[in-house]
This record gives sequence, C-alpha cells and structure tokens, in this order.
Amino acid sequence: MSLEGYDVLTQEFKYLLEVEKSKVAQEKLVAAAQGDRSENADYHAAKEKLRFIDKRLFYLNKMIQNAVVIDPTTYIHEKVSFGSSVTIVNIDTDEEELYTLCGVLESEPENGLISIHSPIAKAMLGKSVNDEFKIKLPKSTKEYEIYKIEYKNIFSLKKNIRTKREFSFH
Repeated sequence: MSLEGYDVLTQEFKYLLEVEKSKVAQEKLVAAAQGDRSENADYHAAKEKLRFIDKRLFYLNKMIQNAVVIDPTTYIHEKVSFGSSVTIVNIDTDEEELYTLCGVLESEPENGLISIHSPIAKAMLGKSVNDEFKIKLPKSTKEYEIYKIEYKNIFSLKKNIRTKREFSFH
C-alpha cells in the first residue's frame, strides 16, 4: 500500500483506540449505573458498539502489521508497477480504459483504482508501452495493448477517503 493508505489505517486505529473506545466505554458505564442491565437498551447498545470497535481494532492491527508500504514515486514507470496509471486499448473495440494499480485497501474499481492483485493488474505488471496482453474471462478472452504509462498520486484519484467521521460507530 502507499504511505497515504498506511497513514489512514493508523489514523483510524489511533482514533478508535484513543477516542471512540473510551467514549463508548464511558457510555456503557453511565448506562450501567441506571440499574437493571437485563432490560437496559443503552447498556446493550454500548456493549455492542464496544464489540464492533474491538473487532475493527483487531482487523486494523492485522492490516498494519502485515502492510508493505511502497513509495510509487521511486519507480520510473516505464514499465507497469505499483502506482502506475495505465491507459490500455481494447484491441477488438479500440476503446481506451485507464487503471491505476494500488493496494487492496486503497482500491476503488469504480474509479479506476484497482488492486495490484487483480487479474488485469497482474497481466499488466512489468509490461511497457505497446506491449500486448490477454485477460481470460469466463466465456471469452480480451486482448489489450498498453498505450500509456504514467504516475499519478493514488490519493489524488480516490473519491472515498475515510475521515474521522467515518471512523466512529454511530
């Protein structure tokens, strides 16, 4: 993943651990002080939020521990690599498509940001301008040619960047 992607993960982890978890734990204590917990909806809601927060923290911790941070600006991008924005042409239809190769957690296929592990990205890796490649689909095979390779910052292309508002559990 890119450094920016890693930073967002660590920001979310830190926010959940330091802000959100303590806030919800306090909500749970206040609700518990109201008496009978068996029928206390606020208590059960806070308890459930804490469970979700703990699951998310566990997931984020795993992602952070296993992350491989790559700086795509260090690559020349003469060949397709992590962080490359690649314009390809469908050989049969002459239609152009643009994809930027990024990490799994940064991908937004609907916005042209595709995981480096996706079949089309794997087929493009290491290719140069004018190289051709094929993608096998369930009922057919598509052929493409690399038209252009350039570098564009992954996060400048993202449309769905999580913020502190999205980090919290409502």
